[in-house]
Amino acid sequence: MSFDVTTAGEWTYPELADAAKHLLAGETDRIANAANLSALVYQSLAEVNWVGFYFFDGTELVVGPFQGKPACVRIPLDRGVCGAAARTRTTQRVRDVHAVADHIACDAESRSELVVPLVRGDELIGVFDLDSPVPARFGADDQHGLETIATIFVESLG
Repeated sequence: MSFDVTTAGEWTYPELADAAKHLLAGETDRIANAANLSALVYQSLAEVNWVGFYFFDGTELVVGPFQGKPACVRIPLDRGVCGAAARTRTTQRVRDVHAVADHIACDAESRSELVVPLVRGDELIGVFDLDSPVPARFGADDQHGLETIATIFVESLG
């Protein structure tokens, strides 16, 4: 199945969620689904410069499939916005990453960030991370929409 993502920034979150469901349908491979989902979201949302996954290896977060500039490979759970999302298992929405003392800057152009923890039952799978070069890019609607996308990803794993 193919998707037309030529209208970047014009997708609503319900449309994006529907596309994600169709894209991941019938596939349970974590890497394949993370790769396709990060590409779909990156191409479908305006003003994002990084979209991807970090997976929990039992000790720390390790970079998975993503779209954007090269990223930090490993993130301890006690550092950064991704670490906080994984540690607390709550979505982190940061209006200005420069205001976060332990922010890990993989892309110096990033100004705001939204990180959704990926949890199945009691198991931490990892995090779904989005960065933007625009301060305060992510609002409550973005958070809700991206939490829905993250849930679709977790459910695709079987």
